[in-house]
Amino acid sequence: MATSIRTARDEASARLRAAGLKVTEPRLAVLDAIAPGEHLDADEVFQRLSRTLPSTSRQAVYGVLGALGGAGLLRRIEPAGSPALYENRIGDNHHHLVCSSCGKVADVDCVVGEPPCLTPSATNGFVLHTAEVTFWGLCPDCQAAG
Repeated sequence: MATSIRTARDEASARLRAAGLKVTEPRLAVLDAIAPGEHLDADEVFQRLSRTLPSTSRQAVYGVLGALGGAGLLRRIEPAGSPALYENRIGDNHHHLVCSSCGKVADVDCVVGEPPCLTPSATNGFVLHTAEVTFWGLCPDCQAAG
């Protein structure tokens, strides 16, 4: 167990350095706090960090999330009516499914696979690099609840 934690921490440290960021405990803790497939807001990240780094403030978490997002180590999404959410799935142009009842978010791969994976009817001179699509509906739990 200690070896796997050390390996994950070493990998996170290397990712921070490669992005030009200083390796700090709060940055490592935030990278560790967001598991694959999760979409967490800053308060949820803060709650997780408060257990392992009790001296960390909400403001520090916002700063770390901003730095990691700006460096491309986390992705920030902003579904309508929701606070910004952070995920660690980066490097692809996937989209999201959002439950219009409970707010649960799930990843969905691009239809084509290559960014931007969708082509608008007109680009108005823009060079496209990303398409961000949010699909809204009811998750299985909310469907079952009626």
